[in-house]
This record gives sequence, structure tokens and C-alpha cells, in this order.
Amino acid sequence: MDKKRVRLTVSYDGTAYHGWQVQNNGITIESELNRCLSELLQEPIQVIGASRTDAGVHALGNVAVFDTTSRMPADKISYALNQRLPEDIRIQRSEEVDLQWHPRHCESRKTYEYRICRNEFPIPVKRLYSLFTYRDLDVDEMREAAAYLVGEHDFKSFCQTGAQVESTVRRIYELTLEEQGQDLVVRVCGNGFLYNMVRIIVGTLLEVGEGRRRPEDMAGVLEQRDRKFAGPTAPAHGLILVKYEWC
Repeated sequence: MDKKRVRLTVSYDGTAYHGWQVQNNGITIESELNRCLSELLQEPIQVIGASRTDAGVHALGNVAVFDTTSRMPADKISYALNQRLPEDIRIQRSEEVDLQWHPRHCESRKTYEYRICRNEFPIPVKRLYSLFTYRDLDVDEMREAAAYLVGEHDFKSFCQTGAQVESTVRRIYELTLEEQGQDLVVRVCGNGFLYNMVRIIVGTLLEVGEGRRRPEDMAGVLEQRDRKFAGPTAPAHGLILVKYEWC
């Protein structure tokens, strides 16, 4: 029977999951997709994801592919699969792609948003999707600092220690900060991100906003190529993978 490759666009609330990748110690987005697809299509299915988001991180548009010999039309799989998945995971689109197409082996852009809630006291309905701070933030200083990170750089200082990667060079196409009422949204688009890279960038920008660093310090952080020179890793729950685009 002929095999076909199906691409899924996946959205999820990551609060209850141990990240994307299959783990021995808990339920993940990948394990739920594998389980429900295997039941639906009556064959063993293992998906390959574009971005292995961490525990607590959310997504509007992560991408995954899998191979199947099922006769079910690719564009109908989303409807059937959503009937089986938990309500905090939903397929936004399913489509057939070339058998050689792979989400990690093509030129792509990923866009993340990190949401910061600025208020005197925490707002309970935002607690799972934004980082709370009562401190005044100098957003103009943060924007000035962010500009140092745009372009192609060695982001080793912004990579969690111990990560196994061939290269720590990445390109950031856009890094903006937008004020939306109480919320400050950090939006970053790049050709790829290192382990915890976005969250470390946000943690370092927060130090600038609080006056504990100067914007020009960012250049030195990049040059050091050492994790200890960057700021703390911001909590996972404020981060969302907005979209994944391929060229």
C-alpha cells in the first residue's frame, strides 16, 4: 500500500504537559499525538515536530509530520483527530506533503511571543500565559538593547549550559517590544533558536528594563559567548510559538 506524508499545524496549551518531546516521566504533546493518531489510523504513528517546546510553553502554530498508509484523505485527518485529542490540543490544519519534506531540514522562520503582565498585583486569569511583574520597566531601554541582537550572531551566551548543538550561530530577523495596555509583548522571529534562547533573551531584557543593565551591555554579552554573562531564564508559561514558516 502506498505511503503518504501528512503535515499537521498544531496549537496547544502547554500548561499540563511536560513539553513537546516524548518523556518517560509524563505526558507530552508528542505522546498524545502519537497515541491518538495510532488509534485513529490503526497503525503505529510517530510524529516529527518542527519545534520541541519546553514544559509549560504554548503554541498557536507548531508543525509536525508523520507517514501513513491510511486511505483517509490528509485534509480530513484534522477533523477526525480533533475528536480524539484532549481539549487543550487542537489540529488547525492537515495536508499531504512530499515524502521528502521534513520540518527540521528546510529553511524556515519561527516566531515566538513572550507576554509580560505589568500591574501592581497579579491578575489570576493571566497567570498561565504571562509573566507578572510589579516593577516599572523602561521599554525604550529594552528596545535599544533588543536591537543589538538582530542579525546573525553567536548566541552561545543565550543558550542553556549543556545543550548539544553543532553550532550556536543563529539569525534573528526581528525582535520587537509592543505595549498592549498592561501587557508588554516581546516578539522574536528567527531562523532557529537554541535551548531556552528566547526565555534567556527575555530575562536579560527585563534586567535592562529594571535598570540593572545598560542597553549597550548586550554587545558584551554576545561577545563573551558564556551563559553566565546573560540574565536569568524567564519562566516558560509566558512563551508561545506563534508560527512556523518555511521558505
